[in-house]
Amino acid sequence: MKILQVSAAYKPAYVYGGPTMSVAALCEQLAKAGCHVDVYATTANGANELKVTPNEPQQVDGVTVTYFKRITKDHSHFSPALLSAVWRNAKTYDAVHIHAWWNLVSVLSCLFAVARGARVVVSPRGTLSPYSFQNKNTIIKSIIHHLLTKPLLKRSHVHATSLRENKAINRIINPKSTTTISNFVTLPGDIPPYKQRSPVSPIKLIFFSRIEEKKGLDILLNALALVSIPFHLTIAGNGNGDYVTSLKSLAAGNGIAEQITWAGFIGQDKFAVLQQHHLFILPSYDENFGNAVIESLAVGTPVLISEEVGLADYVKQNKLGWLCETNAASVAKAIVQIVTQTHELQRINQQAPGIIYHDFSDVSLVEKYISLYHNIA
Repeated sequence: MKILQVSAAYKPAYVYGGPTMSVAALCEQLAKAGCHVDVYATTANGANELKVTPNEPQQVDGVTVTYFKRITKDHSHFSPALLSAVWRNAKTYDAVHIHAWWNLVSVLSCLFAVARGARVVVSPRGTLSPYSFQNKNTIIKSIIHHLLTKPLLKRSHVHATSLRENKAINRIINPKSTTTISNFVTLPGDIPPYKQRSPVSPIKLIFFSRIEEKKGLDILLNALALVSIPFHLTIAGNGNGDYVTSLKSLAAGNGIAEQITWAGFIGQDKFAVLQQHHLFILPSYDENFGNAVIESLAVGTPVLISEEVGLADYVKQNKLGWLCETNAASVAKAIVQIVTQTHELQRINQQAPGIIYHDFSDVSLVEKYISLYHNIA
């Protein structure tokens, strides 16, 4: 099959976190499976631009990627050259797969591809949910949605990464079809050997994610002010400087600054870092999937996540961690209870890697994506 993948950002734009990595992993696995894959992306890398040659196809880990220059920054990414290429070439592909929403690359590429009669799949990646409509630029989003989004997505197929995201999408739009397939998550090469963790005192907690408002780090910092047990929290990730500063002020005001390490972005060593902790915490207000949840479980680190995380049902059904509400009292109560359940921490530590490697193997997932493209073609 011949597939065009359109994403405003593509690796090595790691500043955008999990979604960018999942798109890249999907493209790489499709190419390995024998599909013809082309990627159209912009030179976006946060406030900066990737150091790549624009407008020329190049090989990136086995995938043909063309980076087009953008003329506006985050989060619009307006790129006339990319849109021109979509207009010229969309019809020549079996499917055009567009990632994310609420940026000019995604919305206008969808418009051009639909107008050219191409078969379109849209992966909103958490950007089409009630939370998304209520958070930032609500009036502009509402106008765009009624004038453009609803008519476009009625003529498109939608891919959701979790059942929770599927339900959220279908409350808002009525696409041609909605298919749920998990994200690709890059795992360590082999199941890591079981490693006995240090005693749970103090309990070593880790928040491993991009630092932005919807991730609920403020909830966690307020929750830790309510617990009396010994703890140390590692915060691994980057975010807007002003927002990070406000969180550090919150931690100081709560009297817990000395018990926190702000580690910044962690790349190649992330699995080793995750394995050094007793508990991963992600109390997100809204999360379509949660790649880091799978990465943590892959090395045996149990998780405490909010009910609003797309993988909450999976974690509950497989007994791989605990769920909480999006408030400080609920998170604090859960942490205190977990500390007393050392047998459960050890069980998850031993069992989780095998479950994750079975359920998130590249081979089974890529077959599902190829089947999706065949069905719409």
